[in-house]
Amino acid sequence: MNNDRDNIYATPLLDIAGFRFDQTVASVFPDMIKRSVPGYETIIAMTGTLAERYVQPNSRCYDLGCSLGASTIAMRHHIPYKSVKNNGGENRGESTCEIVAVDNSEDMLDQCRAVIQKDDDSTPAELTPVNLVCGNVQDTPITNASMVVLNFTLQFIPMEQRAELLQRIADGLLPGGVLVLSEKVAFDDPQHQELMIELHHNFKRANGYSDLEISQKRSALDDVLMPETLEAHRNRLRKAGFSSVDVWFQCFNFASLIALK
Repeated sequence: MNNDRDNIYATPLLDIAGFRFDQTVASVFPDMIKRSVPGYETIIAMTGTLAERYVQPNSRCYDLGCSLGASTIAMRHHIPYKSVKNNGGENRGESTCEIVAVDNSEDMLDQCRAVIQKDDDSTPAELTPVNLVCGNVQDTPITNASMVVLNFTLQFIPMEQRAELLQRIADGLLPGGVLVLSEKVAFDDPQHQELMIELHHNFKRANGYSDLEISQKRSALDDVLMPETLEAHRNRLRKAGFSSVDVWFQCFNFASLIALK
């Protein structure tokens, strides 16, 4: 797997195409998201902690919009194990769950496959199996789920399809199941919106992005990434049937919510 530095928008572009999760992005994605999304590593780490708390035996976990599998890896290392005997009579851990990791970019999944294989090779214990699926998350059946992760995925789904997707997730979750929804968010107050954008751009500058890179990537994401307010997310989740919904993490215009069934 490549871990190159993100310089996709470092030189002036005559024609800025809409942002796509292609091979170019996949090759620099770890660097891109670390330098672009404040709190990303904290959200991923806590996704694992939430898996330890909420994943139920003999259930499925879903990583919808899995990209390179960071949330999948976090979950599989924290899903509880049961103790079983091998042929030699020794105890070993065994997961009774499955992780379904879905992305519609073959380029991202190719990199994700390498990440999962490396994780398998470097871990002596049995790990929760991962089923990688190339497809749209809107078309993914959600069944027997105890945990679903949508980390910075819903924002790329067409607005008119978001409610149906969250309803299917809610319907597919077991009682006591959890949805982790992380998003770039917008604000109703224009002054606050402007401030959060400025703070986010300062964060990117501090991580080595130039004003040119910030401007060109913002243009590439226009009409591709469509953020909503936290209240819009809360209302949609409650309407889908989640009994408890609230923000557990926020930094500037990036936030993560936990919704419990």
